Amino acid sequence: MTNYDPRDPRYRAKQNPPTQAYSQANDYEYGYTEQQYAQQGYQQHQDYQQQGAAPKRASLRGPDVDPVMFCGGVLMTGVVTGLAAWLVGWIIRTVTQKVNDSGKLGVWNPLAQDELWFALVGFVVAILGGALWYLLQIGTPAPGQFYRWVVGLLIAASVVIPLALSAEISTGIGTALMHLIIGLPVLTLIPTMGSASRRKEQR
Repeated sequence: MTNYDPRDPRYRAKQNPPTQAYSQANDYEYGYTEQQYAQQGYQQHQDYQQQGAAPKRASLRGPDVDPVMFCGGVLMTGVVTGLAAWLVGWIIRTVTQKVNDSGKLGVWNPLAQDELWFALVGFVVAILGGALWYLLQIGTPAPGQFYRWVVGLLIAASVVIPLALSAEISTGIGTALMHLIIGLPVLTLIPTMGSASRRKEQR
């Protein structure tokens, strides 16, 4: 009769695989305590919670922009738009007055003293464009595309309508030109300000 030493690896290889209860008993023999099992279960629970929380962060909507920087950029866009509208209006008025003084082209003076009005309109339109950009970032899946389409169509309408409805073609041309000057900065500068205002850690 052959005696086997339980500590002999050859003896352990011939034995049946231990059951779960037996394995846990051996774990206690090798130094695992109930406290260590509890800590291990708590750590697994924490890992599960962290894995489940990650998709929630990714699903948050809205532009990750610095609000102070973005508002400052929108205000400066309004200033640039207003100055551009005032300058173009002043140039048109000056040219038409010179033409009228020479007695040519009749009484072509579509703006009179209205360049300040166009400057104010340009500033307000830029502010509204910034608000539109922000709202589209929050509520639409492709905000850049929608912003370009909306503003582009509004610019096209503001250019075509004066040409079609003005009694004098000269007045329609002057008004359409002013609307184009106001619309172009809103179309190009507002998205640029939004991109430049994004938080540094997300760039």
